[in-house]
Amino acid sequence: MAHGSDSARLPDAYLATGTSSFTGFLASLGPKSALVPADASVSGLAESGTSGGQLTGVPHGTTIVALTFPGGVVMAGDRRATMGNYIAQRDIEKVFAVDDHTVVGIAGTAGLATELVRLFQVELEHYEKMEGAPLSLPGKANRLSNMIRGNLGMALQGLAVVPLLAGFDLDRGRGRIFSYDVTGGRYEESDFQAVGSGSLFARGSLKKLYTRELAPDGAVTACIEALYDAADDDSATGGPDLARGIYPIVVLVDSEGARKLTDSEVAEVVRMVVSDRQSRPDGPLAQLPAATPNELTEGLGE
Repeated sequence: MAHGSDSARLPDAYLATGTSSFTGFLASLGPKSALVPADASVSGLAESGTSGGQLTGVPHGTTIVALTFPGGVVMAGDRRATMGNYIAQRDIEKVFAVDDHTVVGIAGTAGLATELVRLFQVELEHYEKMEGAPLSLPGKANRLSNMIRGNLGMALQGLAVVPLLAGFDLDRGRGRIFSYDVTGGRYEESDFQAVGSGSLFARGSLKKLYTRELAPDGAVTACIEALYDAADDDSATGGPDLARGIYPIVVLVDSEGARKLTDSEVAEVVRMVVSDRQSRPDGPLAQLPAATPNELTEGLGE
């Protein structure tokens, strides 16, 4: 840097002690910056045609599932992105580890959602550098809520982003899940949750499969089963593609950190699920307690 050259100096804002929020810093430095969700504009896109509240010419991500188990949490997402009635991409990634103990899955407008996750990653890194300590899991959930709220204007024009956040809470020693709506509303889920176009079917699947005593491998299997059920009834959700070797993205988070399962690990579970579905296409039955003869006849007045 040349001495005495004002043009070579960084602006004072970059050298001053600032806020621990990176998005807040961006907003103060450049209110009209395209990197700030609240100031992004899509004027005129609302007239370009929508289907079900979504722009037909923009790729959309679909189904994400997450569930807790003793010692952590698992999140999984299918790989399909749709554009109206067309498959825009078969192998999109929708689940991202944003730091050592937190994972985010995206549903909605794929491009905006991916950029939101990248900005969220920088937000968490910036906070830790400024404060000298990582943000707590509820704090991360609140920061993401504010960023989603900033995208409300675009959501009203059909460019909605609805992520799912999960992680291992180091303070409480357990996995936690947070869901959102397009206004930035934040809701903690107790056991499991799903978002996206196939979420109705995925949640129905998890209701019959989930128990709080699931081991990590059982939790992964339950997520794969739920995505399979979602793809079975929702055309926008992609099932496992054995011919192309495309499998769901699965991330497991526990006290040791976030770990993305390899394709070979996921493929092993997928092949087991697909094999079982050959004999029972609707999937495994819920484990119900056996009733004694007296309990069966009691309701009949015998």
